[in-house]
Amino acid sequence: MISVLIVEDEPLIAEAHQAYLQRLEGFTVTAVAHTAREAMRAAGEAAANEIPIDLVLLDIGLPDASGIALASGLSGLRPAPDIIAITSERDLEMVRAAVGHGALAYLLKPFTFAAFRDRLERYQRYREALPAGTDAASQAEVDRALAELRVTGGRSAAPKGAAAGTNDEIARAVRDSADGITADAVAKQVGVSRVTAWRYLERLADEGTVTRHTDYGKAGRPKTRYQWR
Repeated sequence: MISVLIVEDEPLIAEAHQAYLQRLEGFTVTAVAHTAREAMRAAGEAAANEIPIDLVLLDIGLPDASGIALASGLSGLRPAPDIIAITSERDLEMVRAAVGHGALAYLLKPFTFAAFRDRLERYQRYREALPAGTDAASQAEVDRALAELRVTGGRSAAPKGAAAGTNDEIARAVRDSADGITADAVAKQVGVSRVTAWRYLERLADEGTVTRHTDYGKAGRPKTRYQWR
């Protein structure tokens, strides 16, 4: 079982990450931290008790310190946990800094459960591809393990038959709408037909990324609003 520390300053997002992990086999949430200090304490105590954290889902924007600084601190633990950076930060220098401080993967908010699952399952295969123990792996083993972390073609995960870019844009439209959004509104915002928007929204709802709410209004046909879960 892969033990996970979730580091996220927004409680609702931390709960969402925890709910996502509960839907995956082979992962268990050991602790949730909302600040860098809480995260360092939780990881340090786990290492001291010889039940170290295997993976940290790390938000880069924390209230008391940068996630990059926290990643540097976590690298000093023995054994050091692996890191997957989860953030809305799109600055390429920040991406390079995160990778340079040990992030094995980088997930941009907002993302779908499919994208989350893809990264976590790739990480799981990466761990399985490395030999047990502390002896150096062969070049072939190292190459095979690292290959598991790569997303082929550089595209994010999307449901079968869906375009990754459109999937992400529609997911972002829902995430950025505080009170939910209809298929009509998404279509206008993203620049696709209403039917296309509805099809992607229904897929997101079926996989549990968004929820459906029926808005009956005062007149006319009821409308379905989609809200980020």
